[in-house]
Amino acid sequence: MSDKKVKSQRVPMPEQAPEIRKRNFEEVPTGYSVQMAQEEAARCLQCKKPSCVGGCPVQVNIPGFIQLITEGDFTGAIRKIWGTNALPAVCGRVCPQEIQCEGQCVLGKKNTAVAIGNLERFCADYERQHGTGALPPKAESTGKKVAVVGSGPSSLTVAGDLIVKGHDVSVMEAFHKPGGVLVYGIPEFRLPKAIVAQEVNFLQRQGVKIECNNVVGRTVSLDELFEQGYDAVYVGVGAGLPRFMNIPGENLIGILSANEYLTRANLMKAYKFPDVDTPIPMGKNVAVLGAGNVAMDAARTAMRLGADKVRIVYRRSREEMPARVAEIHHAEEEGIELMLLTNPIRYIGDERGRLTRMECLRMELGEPDDSGRRRPVPVEGSEFTIDTDLVIVAVGSGANPLLTSSTADMQLNRWGYIEADPETGKTTKQGVWAGGDIVTGAATVILAMGAGRKAADSIHQYLTWGW
Repeated sequence: MSDKKVKSQRVPMPEQAPEIRKRNFEEVPTGYSVQMAQEEAARCLQCKKPSCVGGCPVQVNIPGFIQLITEGDFTGAIRKIWGTNALPAVCGRVCPQEIQCEGQCVLGKKNTAVAIGNLERFCADYERQHGTGALPPKAESTGKKVAVVGSGPSSLTVAGDLIVKGHDVSVMEAFHKPGGVLVYGIPEFRLPKAIVAQEVNFLQRQGVKIECNNVVGRTVSLDELFEQGYDAVYVGVGAGLPRFMNIPGENLIGILSANEYLTRANLMKAYKFPDVDTPIPMGKNVAVLGAGNVAMDAARTAMRLGADKVRIVYRRSREEMPARVAEIHHAEEEGIELMLLTNPIRYIGDERGRLTRMECLRMELGEPDDSGRRRPVPVEGSEFTIDTDLVIVAVGSGANPLLTSSTADMQLNRWGYIEADPETGKTTKQGVWAGGDIVTGAATVILAMGAGRKAADSIHQYLTWGW
């Protein structure tokens, strides 16, 4: 480890002011300048055994690309990242760096960790704005064809890894635009869709074929893909099945899943009304159930769509909230309230069948449950109601069943997720791999990418040496 003296505190990334951004869909952090990036990069100690790399699911050479930033070699820096990460503009924006690479940073033990995510974003943005457009080197064609089902982060990683190894890759997406959760789930103010489109275009320029409006499992089966000449298939269809709480009144008008709400707002661009005519409920008094990143996205979207009041309703305490600290902080800055230790038990509507109120129960924390978090226990006799005209349910999602229900010889677990080897992504069906949320359940973008990287290595080995 270097003995050089460094600044104890990181260079903050500029942001839109909360009172302005809460009513627009423009990106919240506005990015580093060259000077800011080099100043932050200079804080890196260039450890001989960098623990930050071990904290990265795709093993980015973090000290390597940061050193190149300090030297002003921004092209070299992005190429260093591309060696293991095909989606740096995405990861720099939405990865939970605080518990991964930055969480392992030596500087973070006494001061603030190096802003690795901000620096990764800088490299990707600089390349997009000033780069030459040159592509990474690519191996000679192997003549092998791979079908990648779904176009979320794990699938795009598989496609990016296999195309440079010389294989022919086709990505099949059910929706009308590629990107999976990156385009239907994550709002514009956190991840601009132009950024996702640019990352997808980068893969297309390398030779990856993208087929949209192709619902594998309905329009074509996995067996039919093999009959069409594909040598291997990767399944990365995500976990987009909405989950509700099954409490009385759930069929009232004004209650919908976060999956539907965010898909309408993001992929179908309802936030651009009246330029786009996608219908979406415009609640004035909004309650969002859950406290993960999806709940934060839904709550912050509702505020931007004109709500007067937005509340996060969560049955545990702040310490148990699964959302990133930065997302909770941004939400609170934007005026979103946290109703903690509160559990909905009934929806109440008017004579027209429209939601008007929600009955809740106060909770207290008991002993830890299987998740390691303290179990919420109802406080007897503590029922109360709150006024609300829109409830967005963000309490998790289930396995997408469209493909798995039509593939009898691919083993699923009791929750409907695909059984796959955690080190290779191999499923019980020969020639088929799977990864991301359809295997693990809802998780992070970078963990899905890590699964994609392992699967791509295994697929390449299979295409070269056999199962």
